[in-house]
Amino acid sequence: MRRRTATALVAAIILVAAGCGGTPQEGPKTADPQAKVKLTWWTGQTSDAQKILEGLAAKFTKAHPNVTIELASGASTTDELLQKLSAGFASGVYPDISYAFGSWASQLQESGKAQDLTAKVKDPAVKWEEFPESARTTATPNGQVIGFPALVDNLALLYNKTVFDAKKVPYPTDEWTWDDYRNAAKRLTDPAKKIYGAAYTVSGSEDTTWRFWPLLWQRGGSVLTPDQKKPAFNSQAGVDALEFLRAMAVDDKSVYLDQTDARYPALFEDGSIGMIISGPWVLSDLKRKKTDYGVAFLPGTNGDHQTVSGPDLWTLFDNGDANRAYWSFELMKWLTSAEGDSEWNLASGNLPLRSSEKDMPAYDTYVKEYPGAEKLVANLANAKQARPTVSGYVEMSRFVGEAISKTLQGAATPKEALDQAATKSAQALAGG
Repeated sequence: MRRRTATALVAAIILVAAGCGGTPQEGPKTADPQAKVKLTWWTGQTSDAQKILEGLAAKFTKAHPNVTIELASGASTTDELLQKLSAGFASGVYPDISYAFGSWASQLQESGKAQDLTAKVKDPAVKWEEFPESARTTATPNGQVIGFPALVDNLALLYNKTVFDAKKVPYPTDEWTWDDYRNAAKRLTDPAKKIYGAAYTVSGSEDTTWRFWPLLWQRGGSVLTPDQKKPAFNSQAGVDALEFLRAMAVDDKSVYLDQTDARYPALFEDGSIGMIISGPWVLSDLKRKKTDYGVAFLPGTNGDHQTVSGPDLWTLFDNGDANRAYWSFELMKWLTSAEGDSEWNLASGNLPLRSSEKDMPAYDTYVKEYPGAEKLVANLANAKQARPTVSGYVEMSRFVGEAISKTLQGAATPKEALDQAATKSAQALAGG
């Protein structure tokens, strides 16, 4: 799924909601699994994905006839869910379950409205350890489990074989270095035909920022200081990583700079871009366009091919009703089980949530239907660090995204841009 993030203003609103929120209608304090209950579920999905979830909800309620589930997308776009949730927290009317981007996790936990599932996920029946570590970490902001992983993904190197063949450039391998990547991008670039070797988004959004973290990590850098309280991305490792990208974009002119986050995938599909750093959410479009493509691990630094994973969540909220809390948990436990997820994420073209799904027939069908998916599953092992889920990450991401965008467009030097972003981020991380 494309990574998108709400604005810093929205992040601030949700923190205010924690202090001035309304109180939901009180329900029973002790769960009665046989009692009739109605759940509200905001899915944040497009129409096609929504239909799959509607079918799964019907299957669940057929097995549990005392449960009624009211599904809605929750907002016109997934980005707007955070603002809708904050408004609901203030009024006391909010869903039992909502889709949420992982970068919102701390804000949702600090709202005081999320359920505390920390003890519940220790139940062996949940099989919590089967989820990737990055997904479990994202679901546990400030030490509190607030939901279940909804989606796992990662960034890999996708290449258009037609573009490579036309220039007689060897295909990328899992052992590529960033120098290999840069050299190939230069060879693939053809200004006369408006073909670029690579692409990078310069919208300044999280789409811009999270693509930068693997280059930082591979060079030994960190996003934050060890206590998670101050920015550390403007280290020499960060400056070197951004200088590498700047050199490709400004000096080599081999990088298509996308101001929108939306144009470069289509240009890649059509053969106007040779390589993109992207993830499993593009596979269905590539299949539909019949693009001849391949997938490799990200290029590496000194043999380190770390990537970044952007897990999203099904966040569960406390509405003061033990029955709603009980069935919200049961619904998500079932949906994210190996059996449930094979009917949801695998059917939607997303990566499997659980390692155990690789032994299921549905997984075999999935990897045959989506070329490159098996490589992306293997690449989850290269997602060794999770993006921070601290309060202030949303604002910090915007500052870093702006720094990257300015630098790649020749408007700032890497050190100048990252130092400015770090100064602004320090205030955001401190709650300012």
